[in-house]
Amino acid sequence: MKLFTAATIVGLGFSLAPTTPVAAQDWQEMSASRQRSGEESMDVRVRYAAGEFHIRPSNAGTLYRMHLRYDDDQFDPVSHFDGRSLEVGLESDRRTLNLNGRNQGSLDLELAQDVAMDLELEFGAVQARLDLGGLSLTGLRLRTGASESRIDVSEPNPVRMRRASFEVGAADFEALNLGNLNTDRLEIDAGVGSLTLDMSGELRSDMDVDISIGLGSLELRLPRGAGVRITKQSFLTSFDADDMVKRGDAWYSRDWDDAEHQITIDVSAAFGGIEVVWVR
Repeated sequence: MKLFTAATIVGLGFSLAPTTPVAAQDWQEMSASRQRSGEESMDVRVRYAAGEFHIRPSNAGTLYRMHLRYDDDQFDPVSHFDGRSLEVGLESDRRTLNLNGRNQGSLDLELAQDVAMDLELEFGAVQARLDLGGLSLTGLRLRTGASESRIDVSEPNPVRMRRASFEVGAADFEALNLGNLNTDRLEIDAGVGSLTLDMSGELRSDMDVDISIGLGSLELRLPRGAGVRITKQSFLTSFDADDMVKRGDAWYSRDWDDAEHQITIDVSAAFGGIEVVWVR
């Protein structure tokens, strides 16, 4: 059985059949859940091809809860927990997939907040709405294809994370409250599209942010009160750094020297525009 990953859908083997006319589809549903039984940590791997994708914190006492709606003619559901690792998503042996956006599948996943978690997400042609607020993330890796994604770290991560990474394909991607990630380093590699990165949240220590974007727009939403330093390497890219002061090759917020915590942002961009927006 071949695992269907986001990389597959963006060009590593599968082709997408036209959405019209639509082939016969056999929609099925599957649910799985598990209550807490002393787990202190787990690895979570989610791989999902197309449809709607939601993550949210679970209720107290629930380790995880999943609900899948999928086309049984094209996919096999995955739900496996071995006491340490959780794998959920879809598998497919097909080389050609018919993804009908008018009648698409869905994956809803709830995860425990107070279990230390290494989280890896891969998804393709997905409308993603992910709330990672309050999850105890020790690691975070996200890879997306041609998606429309909104990620919100609505509450602070209670544990320290050394590194988080986002690999974004041809996408409309918005990430909110990234200051709540509680990570030393954040890496974002984006291809084509619109990228919005909101650095608001409870910044508990300094954070290094490395952003690489090919063709598209980047909006950086920066919180007042945090010291921010931006350096950039760009080709044909406009840069609007309102209310920042240039010193040498870098731009600094006016309170950089006095801020309790500092965000250092390095941007590499080819074509498009970079805009800085200050938020409270």
